[in-house]
Parts: sequence; C-alpha cells; structure tokens
Amino acid sequence: MPHKRCNGEVAGEDAAERGPRTLRAEGALNAIVAGPVPQERLRVILEQALVFAGASFAALYAPGDDRELLCLVESAGVPRSLYGVRDSYPASGGSPVADAHRAGEAVWIGPEEFAGSAESRHVPSSGFSLAVLPVRGDGGGCLLALTERPDGFDTDDRTCLEAIAEAMTCPAPAETAARAETGDLQPDAFTLTMDSGRVEVGDGILRLFGLAPGEFDGKVETLLGLTVPEDLPSLMSVTESDHMTIGERELEFRVLQPTGPPKWLRLSGRLLPGGEGRPALLVGTVADASTLRPDVTDVARVQRLAAALATAGTVRDVSQAVVAALRRPLRADRIALAELENDRLVVTVLDPPDPESWPELWRLEWRTEWPDAPVRAMPTLAAALREGRARIWPAGTGDLEPALADVGPGGLAVLPLPAGGRMAGACLIGWDTPHDFGPDERALLTASAGLAGQALMRAHAFDAEHELVGMLQRQLLPRRLPKLPGAVAVARYLPSTAGLELGGDWYDVIPLPDHHVALVIGDVQGHSAGAATLMGQMRTALRAYAVEGHPPDVVVSHANRLLTGMETDLFATCVYVDLDMEEGSAWCVRAGHLPPVLRHPDGSTEIAEVEGGPPLGVVTQADFPMSPLRLRPGTLIALTTDGLVETPESDIDEGMDRFAHALAVSAPDHLGLVADALLGNARRNDDVALLLVRYDGMALRPLRESWSVWRLPEAVRHARRFTRRTLRTWGVPDDDIDGVLLIVSELVTNALVHTDGKVRLDLTLIGGRLRVAVADASPRTPVKPTSIGWEATGGRGILLVEAMSATWGTLPVSGGKQVWSEIPVGGG
Repeated sequence: MPHKRCNGEVAGEDAAERGPRTLRAEGALNAIVAGPVPQERLRVILEQALVFAGASFAALYAPGDDRELLCLVESAGVPRSLYGVRDSYPASGGSPVADAHRAGEAVWIGPEEFAGSAESRHVPSSGFSLAVLPVRGDGGGCLLALTERPDGFDTDDRTCLEAIAEAMTCPAPAETAARAETGDLQPDAFTLTMDSGRVEVGDGILRLFGLAPGEFDGKVETLLGLTVPEDLPSLMSVTESDHMTIGERELEFRVLQPTGPPKWLRLSGRLLPGGEGRPALLVGTVADASTLRPDVTDVARVQRLAAALATAGTVRDVSQAVVAALRRPLRADRIALAELENDRLVVTVLDPPDPESWPELWRLEWRTEWPDAPVRAMPTLAAALREGRARIWPAGTGDLEPALADVGPGGLAVLPLPAGGRMAGACLIGWDTPHDFGPDERALLTASAGLAGQALMRAHAFDAEHELVGMLQRQLLPRRLPKLPGAVAVARYLPSTAGLELGGDWYDVIPLPDHHVALVIGDVQGHSAGAATLMGQMRTALRAYAVEGHPPDVVVSHANRLLTGMETDLFATCVYVDLDMEEGSAWCVRAGHLPPVLRHPDGSTEIAEVEGGPPLGVVTQADFPMSPLRLRPGTLIALTTDGLVETPESDIDEGMDRFAHALAVSAPDHLGLVADALLGNARRNDDVALLLVRYDGMALRPLRESWSVWRLPEAVRHARRFTRRTLRTWGVPDDDIDGVLLIVSELVTNALVHTDGKVRLDLTLIGGRLRVAVADASPRTPVKPTSIGWEATGGRGILLVEAMSATWGTLPVSGGKQVWSEIPVGGG
C-alpha cells in the first residue's frame, strides 16, 4: 500500500519560523534528555507526543534480536487495544512501521487511507490518523503516533513529532537486559527475577524505603512488607509475570514512614521475557512521586485519565472519571460535564452537586437530578462548541454572559469534547479566585478533552444499548408480584454489565387455588437472545402447567419434556416450590438448581436438603422427586441464581454459606432492604435473580370439608345431606342453606350426567363466604346456553347456578376441571 512520505523539509525550518508550541516542545525535550536515566527517559519522551502533538497514543518500535521483527519497546497514552496496534510487525512486511523503517522516511496516513489499511480491521472506528517516523540508534527503529482528531496531524504537530523522533535513541537488541544482568544499576533502578523473587535495587531505592544497604536481604517480599496494605494488590499484579503486559508499567504506591503520613513513590518497569535458560526479568525504576517535575506529573494525569476512561462503561462513569482526574490537580472550585443533545447541554456530573453552587440559569433548568440548559442561552459556549477548540477566560473577562461568568469568576475553561467528527459535549471548569493558566496546564486540558469526548461517545452508545437490553429483559419478567394471603414476596433482578447480551435468569410467583402459591426461580444456560427467548418460553410453560393444577413433580416433568422436544442445545435449571399458606407446608422440586435457603424465626438458617433431578432439557424421561418443607410463621424462603453466590475465587458451596450467613444477620421485617443488602456484593459479570418470601401464616384459616360423590342413584341426595350437615356444624343459618343446596344439586348433577370418572365435592368457608366446588375428570368447561325454549328439558342448571351465586367459574385441575361457586352466608 503506498504511503505519503516526508523528506524532512518541515524539520529543517529555522527556529525563528517555528511556532511557540514547537519551541516549548524542544525545550521540554532538551530538559528530558539531560534528566532521567535512559529507561525513564524513553517513556517521558513518548509522553511529549501526547502533550505537544495532540497524539492519543505513541509508541517506539525497535528491531528484535533476530532483526526480522520490529518489536514494541515502549508506549504511552490510551491502551493500544483500542486502535488495533500490535506488539510486533515483520521488518520485511507491508505495514507502515516496516515501510518507514526500511526507507528511513516518515509515513503520514490520514483517516481515509487508514480506513483501508490492515490495522483498521481491528479498530472500532476509522476516524484516526497515523504517523510513523524513523528513529536513530544502533539498530534503528520507528516512532508511531495516532490521533483521533478529524483534521489529523497539522504542521505544528508534525514538527513536534519530528523533534520527538530526533530526541529518541533506540536501544540496541538486548541492551537493557545486558545492563540488568551485569548488575550495573543506577541508584533508582531495580531488577526483579520473576521466578525466584530475588531483586537487586539501587541505593536510592533503599533510601526511599528507609533501608540501609546492609539491612536488605534481596527478597521482594521485604520491600512489599514496607508498603501500605491497601496498595499491595496493585503491586502484586506488577510482580507477577502473568499480569505484566505492554502498557502496564507505571503505578504509584505508598511506603510506610517511621513518623508522619506514608510517602508516595512511582514505579516504572518493563518485563523482559526469558528464554534459553534465562529467567524473565522485570527491570525499572522507583522514584519519589513528590519530587517529579510538573510536566511529567501532568502527563501522568493524562495517562491515569486514559486508563480510567478505558474501563468506564457508562456516561456517569466517564463523567466521574473526568472530574476525579481534573478537579483536584487543577484546584478548581467547580467542574461540570454535559452531553450535547440537539441544542441542549444535558449535565451528567456536577461537582459540587448542590444547586446553590451554580448560576441562577442552571438552577432554573434543574428539572431532574441534574439540569439541562439550552445552548442558545450561553452564546459564548455555543461559539466554543462550533469552533471545537478549548477556550480559556482569565479573571476579569467582561464579555461573558452571567451563566458562564458565575461558574468561574476567577477563571473559566470551556473544553469542547470532540468525537467522531462532531461535538459529544462540553466540560466547564471554574475557579473562584484568580487562576493563572500555564502552558502545561493548557496542554493537559486539551489532551483530556480529546480523551473524554471519545469515551463519552462510547459510553453513550453503551448506555443506549444496555437500556434496550434491560427493557427487553424486564418485558420477559413479571411486572409486579401478587399479594399473597399470609405471606410477603419480594424479587430483584440485576442484568449483567459485562456485556450487552440478554440473560436467562427468571423468577415467578403463581397464585393457585385453595391458598396455595408456586414459587419459581430458574436460569437458562448462556447469555444471548436465544437464552432470553427460551427463558420466556420456560416461564410461560411452568406457569401454564401450574395453573392447570398439576402437582409440583408433574409441572417440572412436563416442562422438561417440552424443552427436550425443542430444537435447541440450551438447557435450564429451576427450583419449584408449592407452598400451602394454610398449613405452613411446602413441596419442593429441584432441577439442577441451587436449593432454597430457609431463615427460621429464631434467626438460624439452613440450606434445605432437597433431592434434585437433572437440569431441564437434558434427559427426556427424568425423575424429579418432591421434598417436603415445614414452615413456621416468620420463616423466610430465599431462592437465587448462581450469579449471586458463585465467584472465580471460591466455589459455589462457599458462596451458599456466605449467602446463608448474610440472610441470618438480616432483619426480615423489611424484605426490600434484605434483598438490597444481599445484592450489595453481587458480581455483575453474570445475571442475578433473587426471590424472597416471608411466610407469616394466615390470620383467619378457612373451614374445609370434602365428599367423594359415588355414581349411585341417590348420589345427589347424599351430596345434599353431606352439605346440610356440614353447614349446620359450621353454624350457617338455615335461611342460607337452601340456596346452597340448590347449587350443590345442579353442580353434582352436571358432573354425573356429562362426565365420567371420579367426582369430588369441596366446601370451604372463610370470612362469611362459602365456596362450593365440584371437580370431575373432564377438561371440558360447561357452556352457558344463550337461549332456552319452553319445551327444552335441560340446560337450565348453569343459569340457576349463576343466578344463585355471587360469582362462579371453572378451574383446570390435573387432567380435569373444577366448577366453583361462591355464596355469601351468615350476613357475610
């Protein structure tokens, strides 16, 4: 692929013709070359491309030991994975890095040409410009720089990049390793042998740790023991070779002092891979972070902001990362970050957050959590957004409208946030006392704006897609839980934030006849649209089988046969609990899922011993045994999915024990607070479903009696006699009994005449309301006739039942139906 090359005519310009930015860059480079040790110097020089040339990423490539590959030696800026940059390129290949290395000339590639290059296939956007410049040195090498600005690298940027390339010296192959192996260490340098943990350190590092040379035993653990415990995890990640990758070489940590607060140190290191009997080495430097030069500190802030934005998933995360990176270092009194939507600025973060700290216009537009102000009300801000460049107004500027002047009476910075050829938003930074804006601070603001704009666009797209995923997920789950007699139910669902795919966790609470309720929780394998669709089908199927009146084992068996008959490779797990509110008993069926956890009224918890069957959809003819549960009033039943209890660090049994302990220390009076507390430590790389039910017991238990109706000539008379005797025992007045007997006669007669098999009569009395129910083996629902002639001999039974009842209907009962009628008695 042909590339545009530069023969150095820009670099040869007279110093008098150079711009002020180029002169500042050359001054900084001269100071750096005379300053740190070579290993520190290389990275600091690369950082100047971020400050002075508008680059988002800069890297140095040098030939490897075999001279066949150009390998990444050092990098700075946004993580290279966002641009598809590789660790190495073949020296004889057709990449821009190889072309610049062979020809010894600079390569400049604009957005259109970059979109057609091989690197663009690994990049989420094509709006990048690329520059590769040859670097002098023993083996030669190349400086690579990337920018996301729509206009690419301008003349000043190219001049700065050429000055940076001139200031670099590529190390000869294995130069750093040889220096580390010979023990020729600078006072602030160290060498760590990764497999043994032995470390050689310079005298300067020992002084920073408060050790004399004779007191150090050469073990890295000795140095780690002198650091602040909270910083140990990040340090351990550096001292383990599995975590040490290109671009992860710098961090700050604290060392304990005999008196006073801990001291901040900065570690900079590079991993040298082993081979041919040589161990892997970590070489680098440790410096006192409080004595570093201001320009290096500003660059480090840009790097920390880039690292924070790379992991920020939502618009709120991006906004908070920008505020955390800028307000305290700049000593600003207030900072606001807002998205640009049409002609309005929709604020996403304000610091400080209270309305009294902001101008009157902002307070008038305070409609929700944050204000959204019209851009037309701030013409100066609108002009800055049109120009797309950072604007700074020192103290005393008189041409600012009050809505902006009151943000920063001592100085105001407005940073448009560019992304993808347009403005994604704006960042406003204000000071109350007069503030002096130095050149380094201006460069920091410009670099931060570019990073924040790209991150804001990515986060906005993520928020929109995640909201769509959440909306679809919520449509597949119950909108609200039913009110239960004698119990309270609360459910929670947390979608995964690790990706934008739909999950397969679900829950359900199904009211059943005779004060029974079915509690269901389940999980479909995988995270995809197919898993979510299957989840909706399984929830619907279980609900349908439960409402038909089947016992729990039959409900789960039917769902299993349904899933195995589908053309899918997915399987599902679930727990089904049939709870009898009157008796305080339950039957539980488990299909490859976590068992229920019970919290008893005395605060003790137990993981229910429930015999389980295989997951649904695995074996067609599987057995799903039922296990009994006994509940006392005040018992809490907790059902959850593995996303709440399983972590990469521990197995699921330990997670269940932690879940049971958290349930034991909770206060079951407020189930919502209990659910929120249990979800507080949930990992979000998996969906989480949680269902809590507190069984309180029914304050008023119904009276029940049943009668098996035999198919005898006197069957109806026997049913009437049983009904009369039962109602008199219950104290129902005789005036109400006659109407009930008429309903019993009609319902029993219809069942005997129009169906075969067993017939059962059930009587239930609760709260002055009598329920008469007749169950038979026929699933056909009785049909109410629309008209009956005077000569008809039948068809009037259902009309009589309807006339005598307050309400009536039919319910499916496992394999048949139940026709029921409710009648108020005794003045009820």
